[in-house]
Amino acid sequence: MKLSQSIRFCTSVDGTRIAVASCGEGPVILRAAHWLSHVDYDLESPVWRPWLQALSARNRFVRYDPRGCGLSDRHVADLSLEAWHADLDCVAASIEEPRFVLLGLSQGGALSIAYALRHPERVSHLVLLNAYGQGGRVRAQTEAERLEAETLVNFIRIGWGRDNPAFCQFFTNLFIPDGTPEQHRWWGDLERETATADVAAQLLSQMQGIDVLDLAAKIRVPTLIAHSRGDMRVPFDEGCKLAAAIPGARFVPLESKNHVLLPDEPAWAVFQAELAAFLGQDQPRQPRAIREAGLTPAEAALLDLVAEGLDNRAIAERLGKSVKTVRNQLSVIFSKLGVHSRSQAIVMTLSK
Repeated sequence: MKLSQSIRFCTSVDGTRIAVASCGEGPVILRAAHWLSHVDYDLESPVWRPWLQALSARNRFVRYDPRGCGLSDRHVADLSLEAWHADLDCVAASIEEPRFVLLGLSQGGALSIAYALRHPERVSHLVLLNAYGQGGRVRAQTEAERLEAETLVNFIRIGWGRDNPAFCQFFTNLFIPDGTPEQHRWWGDLERETATADVAAQLLSQMQGIDVLDLAAKIRVPTLIAHSRGDMRVPFDEGCKLAAAIPGARFVPLESKNHVLLPDEPAWAVFQAELAAFLGQDQPRQPRAIREAGLTPAEAALLDLVAEGLDNRAIAERLGKSVKTVRNQLSVIFSKLGVHSRSQAIVMTLSK
């Protein structure tokens, strides 16, 4: 079956045009931007296409290109972390559903943590994969480590997108050391298609300055953290630090060397199973009566909170709405379900 997607654009606070793609139907999973992407080119990628297929199977998977990359505006003066946060706010604001799962891969983890702290009412679940709370320059403790971070940025300025096998092998081995020759070739193509060497270097330099470890300790959103033991891009210990910082976070070690998980490795199945369980998607689908009631995604999300036992005031606080709005929406939901009380709605939701 052909994988299809829709592409639209939203405008960030400084006027930068951000390309947003979505595929699939169901609850929303929003992927925060990571270092590089190309929402159109990724569709045919042997690395990213499996991710699109897996995450859109039962959800609407939304992702976007960071400024300076892919289909987003390429010629942008401001590539700062502050601008990246503003872009995520812009994309999230364009999502009509009241709540969504926020997925942070690599650098996207820091963006996700900061967003979940600013807008806990919008994030139902936080998922961090091979992410980190402190960038390479921040966590460097020796002169050699600081030099390593600086050298990587300069190496990108020199070798990014070149056909030289030595440069290509260096970059691909950082991200997908266990990838196939086809996947390695594609990674080199991604460099040329996605961003210029200067933009890639500037963005990486900005990412090396990330520091959200203190913020992570304030997160109160259900959180799943998974990290590859042999990750050559982000050390395994960085995932452990995040898991220790975020209260109640579930941590899953993955037996992989890849920074970007590949579909033919055992860690892929482990992560997908853990994600499904975390999101409650390993359970049977909703009862037929609920599915046929014609609830909107927002109404279905509100009904889930009722089933959790929350009263109108707690639901209003969770969703950032007034109690009156919640009460009115519940009246509509009860009418669609053909029930007259909260208890009847809960029984219908929990019935097989």
